[in-house]
Amino acid sequence: MAWQVLHTSDFEVTGDGRAAAWERAAWVPLTPVGRHKHAAYETRAKLLWSDTGIYALADCEDRLLTSTHMPDFADLWKEDVIEFFVWPDEAQPLYFEYEISPFNAELPILVPNHQGRFMGWRPWHYEGPRQTRKAAVVRGGPATPGAEITGWSVEFFIPFALLVGLGNVPPQHGGQWRANFYRIDHDQKPSGHYAWTPMSQLSYHLYKEFGTLAFE
Repeated sequence: MAWQVLHTSDFEVTGDGRAAAWERAAWVPLTPVGRHKHAAYETRAKLLWSDTGIYALADCEDRLLTSTHMPDFADLWKEDVIEFFVWPDEAQPLYFEYEISPFNAELPILVPNHQGRFMGWRPWHYEGPRQTRKAAVVRGGPATPGAEITGWSVEFFIPFALLVGLGNVPPQHGGQWRANFYRIDHDQKPSGHYAWTPMSQLSYHLYKEFGTLAFE
């Protein structure tokens, strides 16, 4: 699967995609995957890129905010979460994973994956031009754990400076990265899983099955 990513000037993230730059980007759906297909909430995402980094916007229909105030770098996938993976250089078994919760907690990690054995490494000197920018918005109810809501959205910017050490960074106009976009929703048990590019197994770390980002 291919996703055309348009080029943009840099802008501020607000969590709800109000920046005019987003008007040029089309929504791309995430669909239920695996055996966990009960919660058919509409889930969609947009991407843009600039000379300094890649922007992402995700919008999630929801009815229950199944999330606590986990801190940054916690096990965010155990609650409601959006996950974004980029694998810029197919010659390296390394990719970058970014998770963000409805309460704006984040988990940015570099993942070495050797034949299915993997572990995430936290960024070093994670500050200044190497730090992400992010925001989250809850709608239709209070932004409190367990609240009844109608949805939530997240917006984030991953600077290319954070990905130094990976090949093919920054991308070139007309170039490609492998990537995937996910959502996990915990309203019911088992949890609901959504993906842009479905995997052959219910594992988000099958990086050789990622889709393709095509940079304008």
